[in-house]
Amino acid sequence: METAPQPGKLAAILIVGALAASTAALWIRLVLDAVEASGPGVSFWIAAVRLGVAAMVLLPGWRRFYHRDYRWSQAGYSIAAGGCLALHFGAWICSLSYTSITASTVLVTTTPLWIALVSWLLWRERPTDLTSLGMVVALGGGIAMALVDGNVEIEAAAPALGNGLALFGAWAVTGYLLLGRTAQGRGMTTGHHVMLAYSVAAALLLLLTFIPQLLGLAAFSPPVSPPCQAYGWLLALALLPQLLGHSCLNWSVRWVSPTLVSLTILTEPLVASLLGYFVFNEQPTAASLGAASFVLLGVFLAVLGSRFTLADLFQKRFGRF
Repeated sequence: METAPQPGKLAAILIVGALAASTAALWIRLVLDAVEASGPGVSFWIAAVRLGVAAMVLLPGWRRFYHRDYRWSQAGYSIAAGGCLALHFGAWICSLSYTSITASTVLVTTTPLWIALVSWLLWRERPTDLTSLGMVVALGGGIAMALVDGNVEIEAAAPALGNGLALFGAWAVTGYLLLGRTAQGRGMTTGHHVMLAYSVAAALLLLLTFIPQLLGLAAFSPPVSPPCQAYGWLLALALLPQLLGHSCLNWSVRWVSPTLVSLTILTEPLVASLLGYFVFNEQPTAASLGAASFVLLGVFLAVLGSRFTLADLFQKRFGRF
């Protein structure tokens, strides 16, 4: 049986993964600016390239994957996780065409709230009073953000739509994390799980990209002739936040609670907002920052109220999944 890593190594990998993942919004906005387009078709294309490149880098692992002779009860969870990942990236990347980087990244990182809710509904793990308070605070902040985040200075701005897509992306990545933990708990290695999930997600996104094009649905078609610069930003998107960031988080979730992994992801709104300010001069309003602060405070309280002990964080506890 594989032994748990040292806490220092685990903490370092979590931090590196979270910081790398936090740069995703920057690269996506740079791609959108380079192709001078927005909408579902562009978003699916960006997501497909991002995951396709990552899957190709992991391609040599397919030979070892087949030699492991995984059962459907193991690989099926990774395949389902890939479906959730496709929904997550398709929705979240699309949200960046309609709302601010701050609003989008804050809402998409509300994952711990939904993990707590799923645990309550499926496994009867009633949330503590502190977690319940965190949910209420975050919900209030989300409603406030929807009401005040109306001055988004981007083309095709539609904050309500963008915020809704970001929230849907949070729901999808909740399923991705929980299914990934289950797959690894049933014997899938982290590398094989990531490779299978990325490949499935990339294939689904490619279908979403090119089938509408064949049907003549212009709004859902990819850009006709993207500039070379766009592919450079796409490569950075695939290598940094996807391969480095998400792979580190996938490795970490094998050893720690998904809630704790989600907590480290709370650095994403801060890092992404700073990058948005310095690169795009995107300045959130005081009301938007206040609403975002309430959302993050609510998520933080929910995580603090979660029922896990220090021993749980460094043990493999998969029975309830």
